[in-house]
Amino acid sequence: MSNNNNALTLGAPLSGPVLALGNVPDEVFASGAMGDGLAIDPLNDSLYAPCDGEIIHVARTGHALTLRAQNGAELLMHVGIDTVELNGEGFALLVKNGAQVSKGQALMQFDLDRIARQCKSLVSLIILTNSERFELTPLPLRSVKHGEPLARVALRSGAALQTAVDNSVAQASANVRITHRGGLHARPAALIRKTAQAFSSQTQLHFAGKSAACDSLIGLMGLGIGEGDEVCVTCRGKDCAAALQALVAALSVAIGEEPHTPMAAAPRRANTEVGVLQGVCAAPGLVCGPLFRLSTIELPADTGNHCADEQLQRLDAALEQVRGEIRTTLDLARQRRNAEEEDIFAAHLALLEDPALLDTATRAIEHGSAAPHAWRDAIQAQCAVLLGLGKPLLAERSNDLRDLQQRVLRVLLGEAWHVELPAGAIVSAHELTPSDLLQLSAQHAAGLCMAEGGATSHVAILARGKGLPCVVALGAEVLDVPQGQRVVLDAANGRLELAPSAARHAEVERIRDTQNLRRQEQQTQARLPANTRDGMTIEVAANVASSAEAQVAFENGADGIGLLRTEFLFVDRRTAPDEQEQRQAYQAVLDAMGDKSVIIRTIDVGGDKQLDYLPLPVEANPVLGLRGIRLAQVRPDVLDQQLRALLQVSPLARCRILLPMVSEVDELLQIRQRLDELCVELQLTQRPELGVMIEVPAAALMAEQLARHADFLSIGTNDLSQYTLAMDRDHAGLAARVDALHPALLRLIAQTCAGAAKHGRWVGVCGALASDPLATPVLIGLGVSELSVSPPQIGEIKDRVRHLDAAQCRQLSLGLLDLSSAKAVRQACQHHWPLS
Repeated sequence: MSNNNNALTLGAPLSGPVLALGNVPDEVFASGAMGDGLAIDPLNDSLYAPCDGEIIHVARTGHALTLRAQNGAELLMHVGIDTVELNGEGFALLVKNGAQVSKGQALMQFDLDRIARQCKSLVSLIILTNSERFELTPLPLRSVKHGEPLARVALRSGAALQTAVDNSVAQASANVRITHRGGLHARPAALIRKTAQAFSSQTQLHFAGKSAACDSLIGLMGLGIGEGDEVCVTCRGKDCAAALQALVAALSVAIGEEPHTPMAAAPRRANTEVGVLQGVCAAPGLVCGPLFRLSTIELPADTGNHCADEQLQRLDAALEQVRGEIRTTLDLARQRRNAEEEDIFAAHLALLEDPALLDTATRAIEHGSAAPHAWRDAIQAQCAVLLGLGKPLLAERSNDLRDLQQRVLRVLLGEAWHVELPAGAIVSAHELTPSDLLQLSAQHAAGLCMAEGGATSHVAILARGKGLPCVVALGAEVLDVPQGQRVVLDAANGRLELAPSAARHAEVERIRDTQNLRRQEQQTQARLPANTRDGMTIEVAANVASSAEAQVAFENGADGIGLLRTEFLFVDRRTAPDEQEQRQAYQAVLDAMGDKSVIIRTIDVGGDKQLDYLPLPVEANPVLGLRGIRLAQVRPDVLDQQLRALLQVSPLARCRILLPMVSEVDELLQIRQRLDELCVELQLTQRPELGVMIEVPAAALMAEQLARHADFLSIGTNDLSQYTLAMDRDHAGLAARVDALHPALLRLIAQTCAGAAKHGRWVGVCGALASDPLATPVLIGLGVSELSVSPPQIGEIKDRVRHLDAAQCRQLSLGLLDLSSAKAVRQACQHHWPLS
């Protein structure tokens, strides 16, 4: 096993395909927040020790354990994703905490089938949790059998240097008085930890007879250092003088209790207008009403002297109650097919069984803390770690942790949700959580405004989905607005008006009444055709992902389905749907749409959208990898089965097939040839129309050649935008700049339409731009004849079409191609075709 005192070769603890950490279907693991590592998709039902060592942690539900190797490397082995939901059922631990184990020794047995049926994924993790000291180097393997060499673990060069110099006499120390307001709580402790990690020397803090390593967040907080307390800092190692100077500075810099702005919060503009707070729009809308401030739970001082077993039982009971509540929320989200809400609360359920979180709370209780204080402190410590990582996605996850803090504390303190909102209240808070939002929405809050938060947060997503006006990043001033004061929330413009006049209130009410009346009128006309004033018919279809959504689209007046995303059939399961299941699902969508046509996109996975049962090569840049139609090149059987299912729907004339991520004419020709062969095989006399998605610049530039062989073209503006602008549309700092009204995008749309017209083919748009009323005249002017939008917007987009003149749209749209930016295009659109 050992190559020297510090390096060792790990044996595979499981058998199965090997995955890079970045391909694991869990954001926290994949991001490396827990440490470096890799994963195995297990084919066996036992977990084995990868090396000799000691078991230093066993998860309460038996799905994970941590082993410390003889060289000090600590390895977390976590079987499956979200396996906490099994509550220990299906897992049989063969070792206890503290056990000495040998390489290859069986540590755990688990029910492979049960995990596959009931959990998000069987993919199991091997994480090096102290990767700041050790380095894990995976061997180049695609698959492995348990016990075979899997990876090497060695002390990092900096850490090795530290070991060498720590035997020297180079050391330094100093006394310093803590000036952080409130003492060494989570945020200052995170600062000290980050400072210490920049040096190779061993650094410690000493107070009241206790000591803690400066790179241990929990250890620092556990010293109980208050504001004004004097501590001793010791540093030992080659760079001890520099480390001491940096730590003394970090300990003596006053950090107040002002709110910390998460990495993901949108930048807030200065409040320059008197009586107005300026923030960032998270969900549009205009409302007025009394302000209601929602406060967080404040705990009384902990008196100590608690029975640890009793407090652990309290915490366990509270955690289980909250898990039950979240499972109920998850079930409701699944019934409503609300994927975004489902993802958010599935993540919450996983966080509730995070080993680091539970271990921290458990240790605090064992050291005398009451359950509420132990839980609060554990959450705050984890939040500080996430915020300190400098990654927007993980910073947003800290708000999810605060959500769990509030939920569990309410149960522990016996505080059910007893908030009574005044009629039409606009709720203000430091930062709302997803469960807060669901509760407030159920109590008919009129709007939400927050001191912090980001426009890409989970709360923002939920608020938009519920049509609840929401403004974030207003600053701490919003918390000083008196309870009950009447305000106006102009969410679309990110404004909170603190002292609106009676006339302004009346104006807002008039605007809202006019908007509501117009929406009602649009809805009554939604089933009618969308004809421009000069007689051009624009088909307004819907984007859906299930037969239930198709039914909603039909009820909202859709002229057809412009995009059925078939991925809903393939994700969140352990095996692929068979041909019969697929055929039934596609038929159900056709049946829901009466006599209207349905465009069904073939499976668009791969790259960043992995399927557990469809292992693909690890890719350095998955967005540019095996996506969409390229998947057929490596797994033609998957597309073959889907095409067979599609060819068996009835009537076949109403089914159109759409191919994603096409970039070459040959790709289209190969699929068309295969479709013809299957039609012959199935003895079909007619063949469905075959279309191509235009979502990469190459396809737009080759539109004329593609149109020669395709029956129609459909532009996916979301992907086309990010590929053209070289900006990730999910990047928190760039997402606002990924605007499909950029002149470069408009030129590609114009070229697509011109190329299609040469062969008499029609062009649709199924990306988010089709749902933007400001873009409707531009798309019509450039030659688009079908817009596929979200079902609730069908009436609005049809109404927009009816107020336009197609000839004028053509004339004015060409001039937009010469503008300099998306902002300039939007301003011109507002001038030419103002939104009333």
